[in-house]
Amino acid sequence: MTAMTAIVFDLDGTLIDSAPDIRAIANAVLRGVGAEPITLEQTRSFIGNGAATFVARMIAEQGVVADAALQEKMLAEFKERYNSAAEHSALYPGVADLLARLGADGHALGLCTNKPLRPARFVLDHFGILGHFGAVLGGDSLPETKPDPAPLLKVFEMLGADPENSLYVGDSEVDAETAARAGVPFALFLGGYRKTPAEELPHEMAFERFDALPAFIESRFR
Repeated sequence: MTAMTAIVFDLDGTLIDSAPDIRAIANAVLRGVGAEPITLEQTRSFIGNGAATFVARMIAEQGVVADAALQEKMLAEFKERYNSAAEHSALYPGVADLLARLGADGHALGLCTNKPLRPARFVLDHFGILGHFGAVLGGDSLPETKPDPAPLLKVFEMLGADPENSLYVGDSEVDAETAARAGVPFALFLGGYRKTPAEELPHEMAFERFDALPAFIESRFR
């Protein structure tokens, strides 16, 4: 195994199930404009391209008549509520143990998410796993967001790792496209917010349990 293999993770739908918190925030914002709430299924389908896209999708889905000013106001309220939202979120089973093991094995760990940086760091700290990551990049950290490869490549740069000799772990179409465009091996978590059949997404490994990752990493990068 190489001395510096970096493992970079997506966040929502990969390490944490954040959809219940995001739904609660979205519905609070929608109530403020007299709109009907969205379901958990709708929430999961809107996640992946950042807060602005999420708000635009929920506005369109619920038929809110919003000019640019109102949409911006709703986005600002959404982001403000989002900054400290962790009450209803949960780590997926095995995540904490996996991060500890990978760190102990000498891997550099990073996080690349379209979630804004402040709430991303908040939720990582809330669950006691922020310290595992040598680099954390949010959806507002660079001008580009996933699936543009720039954020993912930046995380590998921050970790001092070779992307081609490392791994990106995510759950969605956005993550699969990001990895492909960056030329990075991709592991697909099957328990997240993916809408496309797994066999239609490019990946080197698909897994349901996080305890399956170490053996794959060991064999892939030895």
